[in-house]
Amino acid sequence: MTMGTQDVLLAVGTRKGLFIGRRRRGKWELGEPHFPSQAVYSIGIDTRRATPRLLAGADSAHWGPSVFHSDDLGESWVEPKRPAVKYPEYTGSSLERVWQLQPAGPAAPDVVYAGTEPGALFRSEDGGESFELVRPLWEHPSHDRWVPGGGGLAVHTVITDPRTADAVTVAVSTAGVFRTVDGGASWSASNRGVKAVFLPDPDPEFGQCVHKIAQDPVDRDRLYLQNHWGVYRSDDAGSTWTDIGSGLPSDFGFAVAAHPRRGDVAYVFPITADMDRVPADHRCRVFRTSDAGGSWEALSEGLPQEDHYGTVLRDALCVDDADPAGVYFGNRNGEVFASADDGDSWQQLAAHLPDVLCVRAAAVA
Repeated sequence: MTMGTQDVLLAVGTRKGLFIGRRRRGKWELGEPHFPSQAVYSIGIDTRRATPRLLAGADSAHWGPSVFHSDDLGESWVEPKRPAVKYPEYTGSSLERVWQLQPAGPAAPDVVYAGTEPGALFRSEDGGESFELVRPLWEHPSHDRWVPGGGGLAVHTVITDPRTADAVTVAVSTAGVFRTVDGGASWSASNRGVKAVFLPDPDPEFGQCVHKIAQDPVDRDRLYLQNHWGVYRSDDAGSTWTDIGSGLPSDFGFAVAAHPRRGDVAYVFPITADMDRVPADHRCRVFRTSDAGGSWEALSEGLPQEDHYGTVLRDALCVDDADPAGVYFGNRNGEVFASADDGDSWQQLAAHLPDVLCVRAAAVA
């Protein structure tokens, strides 16, 4: 197996704590858990600073959900004295979970977005220490008709555009894709072509159960989408979508990720079906396309070859920004796997962890 030479920081959020790993000189080490007994549903690694800032959305059964940050790679953590994410009183809602922590692009160096449940987007201008509700999305005319999916009513994906701070795309379960091009002042549904097979009208304006979106690193208007049934690509920033699931053993799944530098390269982890949410054919395989979904290849070298039942959730598959790129995934069996060569070969980094909810990685000095 090709071992990467760059140092990499790996953060694994689980049902019972956050595990931080480091690759130094090609060797991996995984530390003891942070936030023990708390479910960590979201992680952000903000590499726009001299020292990366880590953000964690942790959920205590006793104290409730909160957002923590660390400026020393997890050695210590700060929780704001006031709640970082708080719904205004007029909404009649309270925070149930922080599903996504996404640093914005270089055009907005201190901006961080939080996607939350119940379905809302919050924006921070101080690196993730305090957030304000993005009211136009909450007040979108369709909002009162958004309904929860199996995992709740959540803004679970936030994509920012490095070309402009005004363009943001979000995915909501189960409302679909929404996009702003004016800095959040207005939002439009962006679901044309994405099926909602569970509804009487399978082609609604909104109401699709989108599981995850990823953005191509070269053509920023190209997006990849894993739906509740269906893998799609958009070439116009989400205005229209085309099915690219042909060639996969199942087009159901939760996760999708795009290569950090190579255009047209994306990864998915197929799941059998609605009622049997285990790896397709009971095999542990990541599938990669190198032609924007025209074809798919199974990647399994170094992965378990026997029958396998580890489901990969929507934020539990990711890439780093090293060269060659690292690809990572964790599953509900508590296993974590890593590839240091774009997904060609894999090694197991951890086993018997709690249920893996999210995974993030970045090259660090």
